[in-house]
Amino acid sequence: MVSEDKKENKFISVVVYLHNDRDHIVPFFDTVLRMFRENFEKYEVICVNDASQDDSVEVLKNYFADNTEEDREAWWSGCMINVIHMSYFQGLEASMNAGRDMAIGDFVYEFDDINPDYPPRLIREVYDRMLSGYDIVSAGCRGRIRLTSRLFYFFYNMTSKSKNGIGHETFRILSRRAINRVMSMGQYIPYRKAVYANCGLKTYTLSYESQGGTKRNKSKTDRSERTSLAMDSFIYFTNVLERMSLAVSSIFLVFTLGVIVYIVGSVFSESQPVEGWVSTMGFLSLGFFGVFSLLTFIMKYLSVMLSLIFKHQRYLIEGVEKISER
Repeated sequence: MVSEDKKENKFISVVVYLHNDRDHIVPFFDTVLRMFRENFEKYEVICVNDASQDDSVEVLKNYFADNTEEDREAWWSGCMINVIHMSYFQGLEASMNAGRDMAIGDFVYEFDDINPDYPPRLIREVYDRMLSGYDIVSAGCRGRIRLTSRLFYFFYNMTSKSKNGIGHETFRILSRRAINRVMSMGQYIPYRKAVYANCGLKTYTLSYESQGGTKRNKSKTDRSERTSLAMDSFIYFTNVLERMSLAVSSIFLVFTLGVIVYIVGSVFSESQPVEGWVSTMGFLSLGFFGVFSLLTFIMKYLSVMLSLIFKHQRYLIEGVEKISER
């Protein structure tokens, strides 16, 4: 255990996402709170309950109310614990935005996943790495990535406007400067990982090998929300639509040039094409080329507008419940 004089005196905020996670709450907080208690003098925990349909909140309350285990009391004594109740299910991004907006720490930890499959020391390692000159440091598992996620990250990074790629992340730490920078970029943050990668500050990812843990089964609502987020992210942060429009325009341009060559060739040859075929195909190919060229300019214009004007922050909370302040 770290001695009192070696603890960091920076105030730390810990934002945790909860949605039907009753089975993960105890092992997660047993792991996390011990590390924060041993390494930091002052910290707060903000749990964001995204309209859980199980008894996650009750399990959370019972965990902090249970003083029968001596060590557990020592881990979280002196810590302020709040729960944000979302009005209805709004997904990971909106919920974590609400938690981050409420955080007042000098540094903010964001735990998107409460499956503690990493070595506990990694919580301190991301903090130390950030102090070495980074503003955003993440921790991601090397192997625990679904095929669909791999494909998304591959195509996203290939078409992204940023030089910083994104990948699977379990949790991260942000400096207050990073949070201020991100908020100055726009009030609406649709996909935090992409915004963090595009904020212009130094980022770093620490990789680890999974140490097991219980994988949370995502509901149909979770999967639908993540799919919608993936589609929105391609529009907000990549030029994939511009590239697709440009590619289709190029195809029709080549076809138009081919028709022109065919027309010129038929004029100087003895063969006669089917009556009306040349003019019809020439008109269609030239017309489609013009349409998709215009679409390319429209996509470019929309991408510029999106980069200049983000929407207002979109989330609704039902209330904030204070569990403990000691």
